[in-house]
Amino acid sequence: MVKAIIAPSILASDFANLGCNCHKMYDSGADWLHIDVMDGHFVPNISLGPPIVSSLRKEFPRKAEKTFFDCHMMVSEPEKWVPEIAKAGGDQYTFHYESTKDPKGLIKLIKEHGMKPACAVKPGTEVDVLYELGDELHMALIMTVEPGFGGQKFMPNMMAKVDALREKFPQLNIQVDGGLGRETVVPAAEAGANVIVAGTSCFTAPDPVELIDFMRETVNKSLKARGVYS
Repeated sequence: MVKAIIAPSILASDFANLGCNCHKMYDSGADWLHIDVMDGHFVPNISLGPPIVSSLRKEFPRKAEKTFFDCHMMVSEPEKWVPEIAKAGGDQYTFHYESTKDPKGLIKLIKEHGMKPACAVKPGTEVDVLYELGDELHMALIMTVEPGFGGQKFMPNMMAKVDALREKFPQLNIQVDGGLGRETVVPAAEAGANVIVAGTSCFTAPDPVELIDFMRETVNKSLKARGVYS
């Protein structure tokens, strides 16, 4: 099923009030929480980690309606973190293609630990590296900024990658991450993205319910126009 999925990035939240902020996002209509894990090696920043995922899982037990944790692993040696993230309560494990020598082996490992596999590519990586993996993935992530820091400007030239991926995999979840908001969700949706990561725009919105509704409607309208909405 391909439909709009709105995933606020908790990197933009107030960490002193993380649980409350995340409840607010779910209450405002968000579908997933996007959890950025950075190790200071793959990207020049450090953020969050398994203890935060574990704490959030206690706050959002899986028996509740909306509790999907989309873990974006901006780490070196992503294989070694699979068991930890699974144990902490991650639902989806998104690794970077650039961080591993054996993406297919990593996908297998993620599945063995009960999580959904997803693969991300940096702006400088060609989209065709995902073609041999697409049938094994739950989601592909096209970075629309350089990974590592929030609040960057959206790169519109990345939309060609999204369009190419949607043409090749009509039913694949395709995520865009970086600089997404009211204006930039339009070209992302038109290119075929259905999973929208929005950090700063969601957490600072005067009315996050209205913003999330707008992004969802914009994406679903484009998916229907392409004939892939289901």
